[in-house]
Amino acid sequence: MKFDPKSNRLSDPGLGILLLFLAAFAVVTFFRGQVLLAAAEAAVLVILTVYSILSHRMRRRRLQEYTESLVYDAEGARNSTLTNFPLPMAVFRLEDSNVVWGNEMFFNIFGVTVKRLDTRMSDLVPGFSGKWLQEGREQYPSLVEVGGRKYELHGNLIRNDKGGENSFTGVTYWVDATEMDQIRSRYLESRPVPGIIILDNLDELSRNQTERVRNELRDAAEEKLGQWCDGYHGILRRYDRDRFLAVFEKKDLERMKQDRFSIVEEMHKIESPNGIIASISIGFGEDGDSLGEGLQFADKATELALSRGGDQVVVKNRLSFEFFGGRGLEVEKRTKVKSRVMANTLAELMRDSSQVLVMGHRFADLDAVGAAAGICCLARKCGVKARICIDLEHNASHSLIERLQKDETYKNAFIGPREAGQLADGRSLLVVVDTNRPEQVEDAELLEKCNRVAVIDHHRVAATYIHNAALGFIEPYASSACELVTEILQEVTELSDLLRCEAEAMLAGMVLDTKSFSIRTGERTFDAAAYLRRAGADTAEVKKLFQSGMDDTVARYKILQQATLHGKVAIAAPDEPQNRVVAAKAADELLNISGVDASVVVSPDGKGNVNISARSIGEVNVQILMEKLGGGGNRSAAAAQLKDTGLEEAVKSVYAVIDEYFG
Repeated sequence: MKFDPKSNRLSDPGLGILLLFLAAFAVVTFFRGQVLLAAAEAAVLVILTVYSILSHRMRRRRLQEYTESLVYDAEGARNSTLTNFPLPMAVFRLEDSNVVWGNEMFFNIFGVTVKRLDTRMSDLVPGFSGKWLQEGREQYPSLVEVGGRKYELHGNLIRNDKGGENSFTGVTYWVDATEMDQIRSRYLESRPVPGIIILDNLDELSRNQTERVRNELRDAAEEKLGQWCDGYHGILRRYDRDRFLAVFEKKDLERMKQDRFSIVEEMHKIESPNGIIASISIGFGEDGDSLGEGLQFADKATELALSRGGDQVVVKNRLSFEFFGGRGLEVEKRTKVKSRVMANTLAELMRDSSQVLVMGHRFADLDAVGAAAGICCLARKCGVKARICIDLEHNASHSLIERLQKDETYKNAFIGPREAGQLADGRSLLVVVDTNRPEQVEDAELLEKCNRVAVIDHHRVAATYIHNAALGFIEPYASSACELVTEILQEVTELSDLLRCEAEAMLAGMVLDTKSFSIRTGERTFDAAAYLRRAGADTAEVKKLFQSGMDDTVARYKILQQATLHGKVAIAAPDEPQNRVVAAKAADELLNISGVDASVVVSPDGKGNVNISARSIGEVNVQILMEKLGGGGNRSAAAAQLKDTGLEEAVKSVYAVIDEYFG
């Protein structure tokens, strides 16, 4: 051990000055002639000097011995502290996770009786990495489970004296958190989850029935719900004639999800004397900070379930929605009263606006353009100028747009997204037709820029939809957006207000989405078509809008030749890039094959993406299939686009969602 010379002087601070004075006196005495006295002083000086040197060496040796004993005791105390540390402790090298040192408690965790310094942390704990220490964190990101116990890992970095890239060592402290984790798990599993249950079609079930039958039907539904709730240890209370409040624990909700909410199918066993089966819609609010917030989530989930056609379960948490069921046929619940209210509200919004901008979905089809033309008619009736925002190059309605532009009214009505964004101001009304999802509109920036938005759509509402719209006329029971717009026009306009080209445009949209009135048609559909026919729509002119060129026709039949059957679903996957309109028409024609309930055409677009068109004519709800692939639509027609995906991978995904649907 090295000592500082200054510390030695400090141990005897006055000795040097004393010897200096003695030497001075001896010299003075010698020069005054007192030789004997000077000699005596010199002798004393020598004796004191020798004594001082010996004494200093002795003190230095004692100090060194004392210091070394202190260091030894401190080193021993440190080693004893590390060895007997009350928590499992291990030191490992970051570069290879080799264990450098570990106390006995650490090795006992893994059932090792002898300390092994030739093992790695990653061998003891699969997947272990010291990256969290390098990132500056002091706790491992998750609990580590060993032998049925769970541990929290805390740690820090130590830099070795050698330095270099591999000079860091990790020190870890293992805290047993098994009981804490069990308590936390029990708490989370027992959190209450409120739900709202609605009998979708109680009125239809009990219509034209005696009071006794009505009570029997309602009691049968309540009994099934009660048995279902008892099976999950839940609480069920009816608070309206067709509405129930239910409360479950979170662990029971997870069991319901695994069971795919079998109560939805179980309710179909209840049938009225006139052949109508019962259906329910359920909304659950999960992960709310309080029961009140959870109930708000449940209410929103129930509204979404009803807007998607009912007969399904929607679970809403803080971030997203989950959908279950929805395979049953929709029961139409629209009324003329609602159409009249929506028509008057939309007319008032238009009169209070500086201008009307109309926008559909990307790659707009005949239904989107036809509905936009109907909105332009209403705006004209209200005395407000209207423009249609559309990509004139990339759309599926070139023939209809050209026909509308031949009329003087529509000569400058179609504008691009950039021009629409420049025209929009604070009092502009944006009407979105044929879609309710913000990511699918023609121009998302225009949607964000406009503060006043109205939505008219016939597709089921998805997890992402346009929020805070001033008006939302979303009816999944309708055949098309054109049907909804026609009902609005019937309430606030006269036949003379509707141009012939506008009537033909809306009739074309209805023909497209109903496949020439063969699917998704109801009494209201034919009523709307009759109104357009009275307004001057020529069915022959509408037919011309659906004609295809020779090349497209040949391409369509090539797709049909490659189709294969997967159960009751026809699937075609051409290798060459296909026009989206051609692929959609091919999907329509596949439904003409006997025994086919649904069809799917999977085709590359030549830009690294894959387009999927799905159609249904039977029990298959293709919207559910496409939603699982990130798309959407309605029961009979849906689509999706897989970006940066190969054709083979896309086909595997399609087969997977079909198998899951029927599984």
